[in-house]
Amino acid sequence: MRIISWNCSSAFRKKAEAILEYRPDILVVPECECPENLKFPEGIEAPGDLLWFGSNKHKGLGVFAYGKYHLSVSKNHNPAFRFIVPIIASGNGMKFTLFAIWANNPEDTDGRYVEQIWKAINYYKRQISGSCILIGDFNSNTIWDRKRRVGNHSDVVKFLASKKVHSAYHEHFSQTQGKERHSTLYMYRQKDKAYHIDYCFLSEDLLGSLENVEIGHFKKWMRHSDHVPVIITLRSES
Repeated sequence: MRIISWNCSSAFRKKAEAILEYRPDILVVPECECPENLKFPEGIEAPGDLLWFGSNKHKGLGVFAYGKYHLSVSKNHNPAFRFIVPIIASGNGMKFTLFAIWANNPEDTDGRYVEQIWKAINYYKRQISGSCILIGDFNSNTIWDRKRRVGNHSDVVKFLASKKVHSAYHEHFSQTQGKERHSTLYMYRQKDKAYHIDYCFLSEDLLGSLENVEIGHFKKWMRHSDHVPVIITLRSES
C-alpha cells in the first residue's frame, strides 16, 4: 500500500497528474478545493472514494482512495477538530483508522496549529490505541517548542509514542525530531527557508510493514507548491 500526503497549495485539479505518477492507494491533500471544483483534465484517474472537509471551497482537506481501497468517516468524528479527521480505511486485507491532518484552524483562540493535534489525539486516544495512521501537514516541529507550554510538538510525539505510534520518516531514516535532514516545506518556495512539518505516524503493527519513505525533491515540486510530498510504502497483506 502506498499512502501519500501532499499540501498542494490550492488548485489540486491542475496538479493531480504530478502526484498520481506515484500511484497512491490513499492520498491526503491539504489545501484542496471542494469536489464540485475538482474538474480533472482528461486522462487523469478518478478516485474510487473521495472525502472533503472545509468551508472554503478553494481550500479544504481532501482524502482520495484508489483501486481496492475504501474510505468512510469514523462514527466518532468530532467536527470541532476542523481538519483532523478520523477515517476508516480498508482494502487489500488491511483495515485501520486514518487520521487525515491539516493543522490549521485560525478560529481556535487556544492555537491554530499543533494545538489542534494535541486536542484531537487526546480526544481520540482510544482509537489511537489501535491500528492507525496519522498523516498530513502538522504545521509543527520540535524547533518551535515553547518552554512550559503544554501541547507542543514534542508533547504530541511523546503522547503518540506512549500509544506505540511513531513517525515513519524518523524511524526509516534514523532521524531525531527537530534535526531532520529532509525538508517538507520551503517557505515562499525558497530553498534556504526549509522546514520539516509534514509527517506520517504509524502504529507499531503498521510500522512493522514499512518498506520505504520518500520525501519529494525541491526542484521537482516547487513549481507546484511550497510543500513536497511525503510518500509511505507499506507491505499489504494481500
